[in-house]
Amino acid sequence: MWDQSDYLSSAPLVIGGSGGSGTRVVARLSRRAGYDLGTDVNAAGDSVHLRMFYLDWINRFVASERRGRRVPPDQIRQMNDDFHRAIARHLAGCSNASTSNGGRWGWKAPRGIFLLPFMHSQFPKMKFVHVIRDGRDIALSQNQSQLRKQGAVLLTRRERWFNSDPLNSILLWQRVNLSAANYGETNLGKNYQLVRFEDICGAPVETTARLFGFLGAEADAEQAAREEISTPSSIGRWRACPPALRAQFERAAATSLHRFGYVD
Repeated sequence: MWDQSDYLSSAPLVIGGSGGSGTRVVARLSRRAGYDLGTDVNAAGDSVHLRMFYLDWINRFVASERRGRRVPPDQIRQMNDDFHRAIARHLAGCSNASTSNGGRWGWKAPRGIFLLPFMHSQFPKMKFVHVIRDGRDIALSQNQSQLRKQGAVLLTRRERWFNSDPLNSILLWQRVNLSAANYGETNLGKNYQLVRFEDICGAPVETTARLFGFLGAEADAEQAAREEISTPSSIGRWRACPPALRAQFERAAATSLHRFGYVD
């Protein structure tokens, strides 16, 4: 078992994104690249312990940030303690070979995207893979857990009361992904990697090779792509939605749809 000084000097891999963005396939590819993402995971491959930490702390942390305030000192101490307990429990499910001597380890839990600055403060050498999928697809997904749980701190009261769920979903998608991309590009530099789900499906070998390069892996990208990647029928589902709703999406999230290459 590592002590705190050991693991804080390491460089864990953190995989995050909006719910339904494709983090599962990125986690599978990361395991192929030699990263141990633990065994204490749920059916989606999310770290059970980090997921619970996120659920406990995201809204308090994000609400303070949006008000332009720091989390109160007593709460930040509790947040730090809870985080390190979650990490210790997660590490207990990682093999010694992967975690000893600063080896390759990390976790997947999509909601980490909301706490990127906090995690970076704890792990200055961390790698973050930001998985993104077209927000119009996300807005029409049945997976709206992040909207239900985090909408209260990232959407205005007026938006929550008067907008449809799909419209609020794409607004949430825009805000969290812009925030993560801005922070990652500015503060993580070479340790930040944006991966579009559409590129995983449309150019699987090239995108896998780029991910493996980021992870410093010599794994066979062609074989990994062939064995781990399949294109779901839901990709591009937004094209079948009513034109009026599609226009709403494209007005509400124009900045992000342009930024991430989904519209010209």
